[in-house]
Amino acid sequence: MTTGRASFDFTDARVLVTGGTSGIGYAIASGFADAGAEVVVTGTRGAASDYKTDLQAFEYRQARMQEKSDLETLAASFACLDVLVNNAGANLPGGRDEWQPDVFEEALAINLSGAFRLTTACKTALRKSELPGGASVVNLVSMSAWRAVPMVPGYGSGKAGLLQLTRNLSMLWATEGIRVNAIAPGLILTPMTAVLAAIPALEAEQMAHIPMRRFGRPEDVASAVLFLSSEQASYVTGHAFAIDGGYLTV
Repeated sequence: MTTGRASFDFTDARVLVTGGTSGIGYAIASGFADAGAEVVVTGTRGAASDYKTDLQAFEYRQARMQEKSDLETLAASFACLDVLVNNAGANLPGGRDEWQPDVFEEALAINLSGAFRLTTACKTALRKSELPGGASVVNLVSMSAWRAVPMVPGYGSGKAGLLQLTRNLSMLWATEGIRVNAIAPGLILTPMTAVLAAIPALEAEQMAHIPMRRFGRPEDVASAVLFLSSEQASYVTGHAFAIDGGYLTV
Protein backbone atom coordinates (compact mmCIF):
# COMPACT_ATOMS: atom_id res chain seq x y z
CA MET A 1 0.00 0.00 0.00
CA THR A 2 1.33 3.42 -1.01
CA THR A 3 1.07 6.09 1.68
CA GLY A 4 1.88 9.77 1.80
CA ARG A 5 0.91 10.34 -1.84
CA ALA A 6 -1.23 13.38 -2.70
CA SER A 7 -3.61 13.36 -5.63
CA PHE A 8 -5.46 16.18 -7.37
CA ASP A 9 -8.59 16.35 -9.49
CA PHE A 10 -8.51 18.88 -12.32
CA THR A 11 -11.22 17.25 -14.43
CA ASP A 12 -12.22 19.54 -17.30
CA ALA A 13 -9.96 22.35 -16.10
CA ARG A 14 -8.31 24.34 -18.90
CA VAL A 15 -4.55 24.62 -18.35
CA LEU A 16 -1.83 26.38 -20.34
CA VAL A 17 1.82 25.43 -19.78
CA THR A 18 4.34 27.44 -21.77
CA GLY A 19 7.50 25.58 -22.72
CA GLY A 20 5.75 22.28 -22.04
CA THR A 21 7.57 20.14 -24.59
CA SER A 22 10.34 18.82 -22.34
CA GLY A 23 11.88 18.86 -18.88
CA ILE A 24 10.02 20.60 -16.08
CA GLY A 25 7.31 21.96 -18.37
CA TYR A 26 6.54 18.52 -19.75
CA ALA A 27 6.30 17.06 -16.23
CA ILE A 28 3.90 19.83 -15.20
CA ALA A 29 1.73 19.36 -18.28
CA SER A 30 1.70 15.59 -17.75
CA GLY A 31 0.71 16.02 -14.11
CA PHE A 32 -2.28 18.16 -15.04
CA ALA A 33 -3.29 15.81 -17.86
CA ASP A 34 -3.11 12.82 -15.51
CA ALA A 35 -5.39 14.75 -13.14
CA GLY A 36 -8.02 15.16 -15.86
CA ALA A 37 -7.23 18.62 -17.20
CA GLU A 38 -7.38 19.77 -20.80
CA VAL A 39 -3.80 20.92 -21.32
CA VAL A 40 -2.31 23.22 -23.93
CA VAL A 41 1.48 23.34 -24.21
CA THR A 42 3.61 25.75 -26.18
CA GLY A 43 6.96 25.48 -27.87
CA THR A 44 9.07 27.40 -30.35
CA ARG A 45 8.70 24.95 -33.26
CA GLY A 46 5.98 24.93 -35.87
CA ALA A 47 4.22 21.70 -34.89
CA ALA A 48 4.09 19.04 -32.17
CA SER A 49 5.52 16.54 -34.65
CA ASP A 50 8.75 18.57 -34.73
CA TYR A 51 9.56 17.29 -31.23
CA LYS A 52 10.84 13.85 -30.23
CA THR A 53 8.75 14.05 -27.05
CA ASP A 54 5.30 12.45 -27.26
CA LEU A 55 2.88 15.39 -27.02
CA GLN A 56 -0.30 13.54 -27.98
CA ALA A 57 -1.85 14.09 -24.54
CA PHE A 58 -1.88 17.86 -25.10
CA GLU A 59 -2.91 20.53 -27.56
CA TYR A 60 0.15 22.19 -29.04
CA ARG A 61 0.59 25.86 -29.96
CA GLN A 62 3.66 27.62 -31.25
CA ALA A 63 4.51 30.59 -29.05
CA ARG A 64 7.90 32.26 -29.05
CA MET A 65 8.10 34.33 -25.90
CA GLN A 66 9.86 37.25 -27.57
CA GLU A 67 7.25 37.46 -30.37
CA LYS A 68 4.33 39.73 -29.44
CA SER A 69 2.04 38.41 -32.17
CA ASP A 70 2.51 34.80 -31.01
CA LEU A 71 1.51 35.71 -27.46
CA GLU A 72 -1.44 37.85 -28.49
CA THR A 73 -2.78 35.05 -30.72
CA LEU A 74 -2.29 32.49 -27.95
CA ALA A 75 -4.08 34.56 -25.30
CA ALA A 76 -6.97 35.36 -27.65
CA SER A 77 -7.58 31.64 -28.23
CA PHE A 78 -8.87 31.13 -24.66
CA ALA A 79 -12.42 32.08 -23.76
CA CYS A 80 -11.82 30.68 -20.28
CA LEU A 81 -8.56 29.63 -18.61
CA ASP A 82 -8.19 28.04 -15.19
CA VAL A 83 -4.41 27.72 -14.81
CA LEU A 84 -1.53 29.50 -16.52
CA VAL A 85 1.96 28.16 -15.90
CA ASN A 86 4.68 30.50 -17.17
CA ASN A 87 7.42 27.92 -17.55
CA ALA A 88 9.03 28.90 -20.87
CA GLY A 89 12.46 30.44 -20.53
CA ALA A 90 15.99 30.22 -21.83
CA ASN A 91 19.49 31.41 -21.13
CA LEU A 92 22.32 32.29 -23.50
CA PRO A 93 19.87 32.73 -26.42
CA GLY A 94 21.46 31.40 -29.59
CA GLY A 95 24.56 30.51 -27.58
CA ARG A 96 25.47 34.21 -27.37
CA ASP A 97 26.98 36.24 -24.52
CA GLU A 98 24.33 37.81 -22.25
CA TRP A 99 26.76 40.59 -21.37
CA GLN A 100 26.16 41.98 -24.86
CA PRO A 101 23.33 44.54 -24.56
CA ASP A 102 21.22 43.13 -27.40
CA VAL A 103 21.50 39.59 -26.04
CA PHE A 104 20.73 40.82 -22.51
CA GLU A 105 17.54 42.45 -23.81
CA GLU A 106 16.56 39.28 -25.66
CA ALA A 107 17.01 37.25 -22.47
CA LEU A 108 14.73 39.69 -20.65
CA ALA A 109 12.13 39.40 -23.42
CA ILE A 110 12.15 35.60 -23.23
CA ASN A 111 12.18 35.27 -19.45
CA LEU A 112 10.23 38.31 -18.22
CA SER A 113 8.52 40.52 -20.77
CA GLY A 114 6.92 37.59 -22.60
CA ALA A 115 5.46 36.19 -19.39
CA PHE A 116 4.15 39.64 -18.46
CA ARG A 117 2.53 40.16 -21.85
CA LEU A 118 0.92 36.71 -21.92
CA THR A 119 -0.32 36.83 -18.34
CA THR A 120 -1.95 40.24 -18.60
CA ALA A 121 -3.48 39.29 -21.96
CA CYS A 122 -5.01 36.19 -20.34
CA LYS A 123 -6.61 38.09 -17.45
CA THR A 124 -10.12 38.13 -18.94
CA ALA A 125 -10.02 34.38 -19.57
CA LEU A 126 -8.65 33.71 -16.08
CA ARG A 127 -11.41 35.77 -14.45
CA LYS A 128 -13.98 33.47 -16.04
CA SER A 129 -12.58 30.42 -14.24
CA GLU A 130 -14.96 28.53 -11.98
CA LEU A 131 -12.21 26.37 -10.51
CA PRO A 132 -12.62 25.88 -6.76
CA GLY A 133 -10.03 28.12 -5.16
CA GLY A 134 -10.03 30.45 -8.14
CA ALA A 135 -7.84 30.72 -11.21
CA SER A 136 -4.12 30.31 -10.72
CA VAL A 137 -0.98 31.71 -12.33
CA VAL A 138 2.28 29.95 -11.45
CA ASN A 139 5.54 31.52 -12.60
CA LEU A 140 8.71 29.41 -12.82
CA VAL A 141 11.63 31.46 -11.53
CA SER A 142 15.11 30.25 -10.57
CA MET A 143 17.82 30.19 -7.93
CA SER A 144 19.38 32.98 -10.03
CA ALA A 145 16.55 35.24 -8.84
CA TRP A 146 18.36 35.31 -5.46
CA ARG A 147 21.98 34.43 -6.18
CA ALA A 148 24.45 35.90 -8.63
CA VAL A 149 25.19 33.77 -11.68
CA PRO A 150 27.58 36.00 -13.66
CA MET A 151 27.44 33.81 -16.78
CA VAL A 152 23.76 34.65 -17.37
CA PRO A 153 23.01 38.21 -16.20
CA GLY A 154 20.02 38.59 -18.50
CA TYR A 155 18.46 35.30 -17.46
CA GLY A 156 19.00 36.04 -13.76
CA SER A 157 17.63 39.56 -14.08
CA GLY A 158 14.61 38.23 -15.94
CA LYS A 159 13.87 35.64 -13.27
CA ALA A 160 14.33 38.18 -10.47
CA GLY A 161 11.92 40.47 -12.30
CA LEU A 162 9.44 37.61 -12.71
CA LEU A 163 9.57 37.03 -8.96
CA GLN A 164 8.71 40.68 -8.31
CA LEU A 165 5.99 40.55 -10.98
CA THR A 166 4.50 37.60 -9.10
CA ARG A 167 4.21 39.70 -5.96
CA ASN A 168 2.74 42.71 -7.74
CA LEU A 169 0.17 40.74 -9.73
CA SER A 170 -0.87 38.80 -6.63
CA MET A 171 -1.77 42.06 -4.90
CA LEU A 172 -3.40 43.59 -7.95
CA TRP A 173 -5.62 40.57 -8.67
CA ALA A 174 -6.24 39.32 -5.13
CA THR A 175 -9.91 40.32 -5.15
CA GLU A 176 -10.55 39.17 -8.72
CA GLY A 177 -10.39 35.42 -8.16
CA ILE A 178 -6.88 35.00 -9.57
CA ARG A 179 -4.03 33.80 -7.39
CA VAL A 180 -0.42 34.34 -8.51
CA ASN A 181 2.52 32.38 -7.08
CA ALA A 182 6.00 31.34 -8.11
CA ILE A 183 8.02 28.16 -8.02
CA ALA A 184 11.80 28.38 -7.80
CA PRO A 185 13.40 25.12 -8.96
CA GLY A 186 16.92 24.34 -7.86
CA LEU A 187 19.09 21.89 -9.77
CA ILE A 188 16.55 19.66 -11.45
CA LEU A 189 17.72 16.84 -13.70
CA THR A 190 16.57 17.90 -17.16
CA PRO A 191 18.19 18.08 -20.60
CA MET A 192 19.40 21.58 -19.65
CA THR A 193 21.27 20.36 -16.54
CA ALA A 194 22.41 17.01 -17.95
CA VAL A 195 25.75 18.58 -18.87
CA LEU A 196 26.45 19.34 -15.21
CA ALA A 197 25.60 15.82 -14.16
CA ALA A 198 27.91 14.37 -16.81
CA ILE A 199 31.04 16.29 -15.69
CA PRO A 200 32.20 15.12 -12.24
CA ALA A 201 33.98 18.36 -11.33
CA LEU A 202 30.95 20.51 -12.17
CA GLU A 203 28.58 18.11 -10.48
CA ALA A 204 30.67 18.11 -7.30
CA GLU A 205 30.77 21.91 -7.25
CA GLN A 206 26.99 22.12 -7.49
CA MET A 207 26.37 19.32 -4.98
CA ALA A 208 28.34 21.30 -2.43
CA HIS A 209 25.47 23.81 -2.48
CA ILE A 210 22.74 21.20 -2.04
CA PRO A 211 22.31 19.85 1.52
CA MET A 212 20.31 16.88 0.21
CA ARG A 213 23.24 16.01 -2.10
CA ARG A 214 21.17 15.10 -5.13
CA PHE A 215 19.50 16.65 -8.13
CA GLY A 216 15.75 17.08 -8.06
CA ARG A 217 13.30 15.52 -10.51
CA PRO A 218 10.91 17.38 -12.80
CA GLU A 219 8.08 15.60 -10.97
CA ASP A 220 9.16 17.27 -7.72
CA VAL A 221 8.38 20.63 -9.31
CA ALA A 222 5.20 19.45 -11.02
CA SER A 223 3.58 18.28 -7.79
CA ALA A 224 4.15 21.69 -6.20
CA VAL A 225 2.60 23.46 -9.20
CA LEU A 226 -0.49 21.26 -9.00
CA PHE A 227 -0.82 21.99 -5.29
CA LEU A 228 -0.56 25.76 -5.78
CA SER A 229 -3.22 25.55 -8.50
CA SER A 230 -5.60 23.50 -6.37
CA GLU A 231 -8.41 24.32 -3.95
CA GLN A 232 -6.10 23.22 -1.11
CA ALA A 233 -3.98 26.33 -1.80
CA SER A 234 -6.92 28.72 -2.10
CA TYR A 235 -5.45 31.03 0.59
CA VAL A 236 -1.96 31.13 -0.93
CA THR A 237 -0.95 33.99 -3.20
CA GLY A 238 2.13 36.14 -3.76
CA HIS A 239 4.62 33.55 -2.58
CA ALA A 240 7.66 31.82 -4.03
CA PHE A 241 8.08 28.14 -3.21
CA ALA A 242 11.67 26.85 -3.53
CA ILE A 243 12.07 23.26 -4.73
CA ASP A 244 15.81 23.15 -4.24
CA GLY A 245 16.97 20.45 -1.81
CA GLY A 246 18.03 23.23 0.55
CA TYR A 247 20.17 25.13 -2.00
CA LEU A 248 19.16 28.57 -0.72
CA THR A 249 20.16 27.70 2.84
CA VAL A 250 23.85 27.23 2.05
